[in-house]
Amino acid sequence: MTQSNDKSPDYRIAPIPFTDARRVADLSSRKPTRFDLAPDRAMRVEIAKYLEITSASKLRLTGEIRPRGRHDFTLQAVLEASVEQPCSITLAPVISEIKEDVLRVFVADWKDTDRDDMQMTEDDSMEPLGEAIDLGHVTVEALSLALPAFPRAPGAVLDEAQFAAPGTAPLRDGDLKPFAGLAGLKAKLEQGNDPDNDDNSENGA
Repeated sequence: MTQSNDKSPDYRIAPIPFTDARRVADLSSRKPTRFDLAPDRAMRVEIAKYLEITSASKLRLTGEIRPRGRHDFTLQAVLEASVEQPCSITLAPVISEIKEDVLRVFVADWKDTDRDDMQMTEDDSMEPLGEAIDLGHVTVEALSLALPAFPRAPGAVLDEAQFAAPGTAPLRDGDLKPFAGLAGLKAKLEQGNDPDNDDNSENGA
C-alpha cells in the first residue's frame, strides 16, 4: 500500500483560547444573568499570543445577559483592559488602557433575521443564538476590535517619504518642489498660447 506524501498546509483558523460558555437552557427567561469575567495571568498570555500583541496585564468583562422577547438574549457589558503593543513606527512598547461598551444580540431565529431585519438595520451586533453563549469568545473578540490599529509611542513620527529604485539615490519629498515649479510655468505658457485667451485675440486683431 502506497502512503500519501501529501502535506498540504492546514488553513483552519486557530480557535479562540479563552472559553466560558453559558448554556442558554440555564439562563433565566425573566431576569438578567450577571457575570464578572477576568482571565488569570496564564490565560492572558495565551490571549496575547492569539491576538499577536505583547501582553495583556489586565482584562475584564463585566455585564449581564438579559432575555429579549421569548427566545432571544441581549448581552451588555464593559470591557476593561491594559495591553502592550509594539509602536507601529519605532517598535518601542506602547501601553494602551481600554474601556469599551460591548453589545451583542443573540437571535434564535437567525435565518429570518438575517434575510429580512439584518438587511434593513445593518446591525452588526446581532448574531445567531446557539446552545450556549461563550463569554470567553465575546471577551477576546471585543478586545480584538478595541485594540489600537497603529499604536504609536510618544514622540514617534514618520520619516520623510523617500522613493528609489534599487541602486539609485532616494527621491525625497523636497526634491519634487522644482518639478512643481516647472509644472506651474508650463501652465502659464499653455495659457499664453490659448487661442481663446483675450490677450492673444487682441494681439491678433
